[in-house]
Amino acid sequence: LLTTQKEALALMTTSKVSEYKLCSLLFDTTTNDYNTNLQTLLELINNTEVKSLIVAPEVCLTGFDYENYEEVLEFAKVANAELKKASKDKIIILTMIEKRDGEVFNFAKIFYNGEIVYERAKARLFRFGDEHKYMSEGSNDGIKIVEVDGIKIGILICFELRFKELWQKLEGCDVIAVPSWWGVLRTEHFRALTHSLAIINQCYVVASDSLNEECTKMSGVIRPHGEDERNGNKPCLEVVYDKKEIIKMRR
Repeated sequence: LLTTQKEALALMTTSKVSEYKLCSLLFDTTTNDYNTNLQTLLELINNTEVKSLIVAPEVCLTGFDYENYEEVLEFAKVANAELKKASKDKIIILTMIEKRDGEVFNFAKIFYNGEIVYERAKARLFRFGDEHKYMSEGSNDGIKIVEVDGIKIGILICFELRFKELWQKLEGCDVIAVPSWWGVLRTEHFRALTHSLAIINQCYVVASDSLNEECTKMSGVIRPHGEDERNGNKPCLEVVYDKKEIIKMRR
């Protein structure tokens, strides 16, 4: 096929997802009230349109509440059930702390149409924050591209954003989600890295950080050409997803 014919076919195959919106969330996490956090998240999700791809901050339901670890692990069951119900015709991405086979991990999850369609454990723990003392580390092998409703999605969890070899594993993504709990003292690092990731991988980046005092509050959506829009004071920033922008940039 001629190049123009290939491009035309690519656009036809992605036309069914052209109406998607990319949504970065920004809200407070109340450490000792997980249900309030869940209700805040569900309200934001419910206020988005059908065919929204929504990214919430890392561990936004419980925070890193190490003092009440058993409650954190138990709440994951409640949250999974509610988020499955909320994911009808929507893609929801976040992380949750759960136990598997006697070990605790920070799992990235993708909910879609009532199911968990992908999950994997955080592969690079932030040792400066003592994460390694409370959780086990996942494998780099879990970091891969997953296609959901025609959109090729990758996830980098917070500290993983600092490792360029992980960026390479997600080459070819349409959207890279970055759920984070990133320290406010390194705000410029978060802004620069998420912006550069979109340009280097020529894709959309949907970054979501917490509104908590210790975090950057720099949730936002960066387009393949590098246009950078942050939430500011918006709990939910919505940007139209356009596959043609990715094709144009890569061409």
